Amino acid sequence: MDGRDGRRRGHAARAAAYELTDESPVYVISVAAQLSGLHPQTLRQYDRLGLVSPDRTAGRGRRYSARDIELLREVQRLSQDEGINLAGIKRIIELEQQVAALKQQVAELSSAVEGAAAAMQQREAQVHASYRRDLVPYHDVRQSSALVVWRPKPRD
Repeated sequence: MDGRDGRRRGHAARAAAYELTDESPVYVISVAAQLSGLHPQTLRQYDRLGLVSPDRTAGRGRRYSARDIELLREVQRLSQDEGINLAGIKRIIELEQQVAALKQQVAELSSAVEGAAAAMQQREAQVHASYRRDLVPYHDVRQSSALVVWRPKPRD
């Protein structure tokens, strides 16, 4: 291995550590206010009320993510277009988060059930394969036209 390979791997590791997602807190309050179309004081009020809670820096400055910006826009839409008060909006957000968590849990449980069912079928196949067919005569009778008549013994 030469020095370039080590540098490449180090660069790849650093790049992965700084990968941005929708959850990455990158926007300061002034930029978040511009992107959401709201006043910075409104963002502070929403934070105090617990509607949109951005991450905080070590110095306690707010940092908003792209998802926070979307949520700010949704809060504004519900307030302005639908006429819902802030307490109602907070409850809607809480319920939506609860639904998302429950959907995630259902997906995880469904996956676990599918895995358990597959394991059970595999174990069942192993058990059937372990039968000793030489001890019990096995006749594959798919369709039979045999007629069996039973007559009870007469009582004396």
